[in-house]
Amino acid sequence: MAHALSQPYFTESQLFRPQTDEDTLVQAARRGDLEAFNSLVLMHQDRVYNLAYRIMGDEAAAADATQEAFILAYRHIRNFHTGFFYAWLYRIASNVCYDALRYQKRRPAVPFTQLTKADDDREFDLPATDDSPETVAQRHELAELLQQHIAALPADQRIVLVLSDVQGMSYKEIADVTRSNLGTVKSRLNRARSRMRQSLSGVELVL
Repeated sequence: MAHALSQPYFTESQLFRPQTDEDTLVQAARRGDLEAFNSLVLMHQDRVYNLAYRIMGDEAAAADATQEAFILAYRHIRNFHTGFFYAWLYRIASNVCYDALRYQKRRPAVPFTQLTKADDDREFDLPATDDSPETVAQRHELAELLQQHIAALPADQRIVLVLSDVQGMSYKEIADVTRSNLGTVKSRLNRARSRMRQSLSGVELVL
């Protein structure tokens, strides 16, 4: 990840620990093995940061949310028993982001126009071959434009849209992460997509 967490849980020597089966790492972390948890952080921090950035729309806020999510995960990992670890981690990160968005709504501190600055490692998956500099610039502009419109969605719709259309999760996976039923997930996603289509109508998207 281009922007590392401000207080990583791992030391430089631990960066070169051999890759271990995730289930084994989770079980070790549940027994209090900090090094195993550090390895889990390394495995998932990029995805969690990307999720947080797409929801929060701001680099610093995403870094804070990512760090808070891993702190909570470490504190409560003994409560994780079954299911996919990444889904449990996404649930924590989504809740952290949702709480932060509600706080921002009560006390807005950052102008909307400053909420979006996407770097290469957080760009949407747009077609890219041997593009010209002009095409690359257009793709960056499009990624920023899409992020602006995502940031304008209500928090509950924003989260399901990011989980579905950015992270590529299924309805069931999103329901597990958000602790919602399938009907609620589909309804929120439909509303989010509808609002995106309306807000983007008349906007010329050049790929």
